[in-house]
Amino acid sequence: MRACRLHSIWLAGLLACSSVRAADATLDTLAAAAPALDREVLSLALDARACAARDRDVGRRLAIIDYGRPSTEIRMWIFDVETGRLLHAEHVAHGRGSGGDLATAFSDVEGSHQSSLGLFATAETYIGENGYSLRLDGLEPGINGRARERLIVMHGADYVDPDQARRQGRLGRSWGCPAVRSAAARPVIDALKDGQVLFAYARDRAWLDGSAFLHCGAR
Repeated sequence: MRACRLHSIWLAGLLACSSVRAADATLDTLAAAAPALDREVLSLALDARACAARDRDVGRRLAIIDYGRPSTEIRMWIFDVETGRLLHAEHVAHGRGSGGDLATAFSDVEGSHQSSLGLFATAETYIGENGYSLRLDGLEPGINGRARERLIVMHGADYVDPDQARRQGRLGRSWGCPAVRSAAARPVIDALKDGQVLFAYARDRAWLDGSAFLHCGAR
């Protein structure tokens, strides 16, 4: 009996080590594919995705938005996690209530015109006022859980113009949606639709300390 228990402990440890090595290899591969993306942000996104995968299908695509970067810079990356490929690197707008060039305020409040942080699941596409659009479901109540109710969607917008952003010192802003260049909207949305995940990051201490997806062991 004791030998069986020792073998089980050894096997569990071996599997845990193997899992850690695989996670480290994925992090290294994706970091090499997108060197401009902060490695710490990438690591947090992968941790949140792995945590979500305990309870749901997370697809093979992962989008990461780093709202800690200025809007004049590329700050959204989309990966195929299974192959390690970077599919898209894009400019993305934040809500006008979140700040100017830098997004500094975030909420899940209707009418705030602020962006929300945290982990989202992508859902269905539709044609709306902003053309081809992608619905998002927030997975973190109190942080982004009202995304669908607030009509926080991904869509293309003429005001997401990198050249204009350089001239005026900031990108155009949305009402809280992660809007992208009009020309990029369809390929970006098609890469993300139907059950993938999107991770929106900023150095917001309350969210970083409280997110269940960033503290999976405490769930």
